[in-house]
Amino acid sequence: MHLLRILPAALLLAACGDVPRAGGPVRVGAEAPSYAAETLDGERSSLSQMHGKPVLLNVWATWCHPCRQEVPALEALHRAYGPRGLQVIGVSIDQGDQEQGIREFMQEYNASYPVWLDPDGEVTAVFSTVGVPNTFLIGPDGQVLWKHVGPVKADDAELRRLIETSLPAAS
Repeated sequence: MHLLRILPAALLLAACGDVPRAGGPVRVGAEAPSYAAETLDGERSSLSQMHGKPVLLNVWATWCHPCRQEVPALEALHRAYGPRGLQVIGVSIDQGDQEQGIREFMQEYNASYPVWLDPDGEVTAVFSTVGVPNTFLIGPDGQVLWKHVGPVKADDAELRRLIETSLPAAS
């Protein structure tokens, strides 16, 4: 009987992402792990290329309903802070040849921030995540400033404060 109560939760977790395969959990205050992926435009990109700029790295998938709920918040953060230097990056863990479906998803939600493709879910191992969405704010120095499991909210006061302090001072 007890197993019947646990099984649905275990299946839900399994449906929303992979179990971490390497290292321990990424901690706030620690250096972000090295990570690179192909962009939706076919270019290779990496966190190391973003050094010197704050990065809001969001791990998501088109089939994830909470991910759908957070896209407007991520877009709002991208529009509000992108001109000041914040790099919002969505890392799609959709498997297979999903580029067209991801493009259509981004258009449907009027999202303009860059998307990296990770059909093998390498990001879930590198960042030790379980399920999606997962979001990390990485400072200009590569330090993890904030991490969040579940949908991001554009009005999250702590996130906005950390973004503000990670941006270059206005001149």
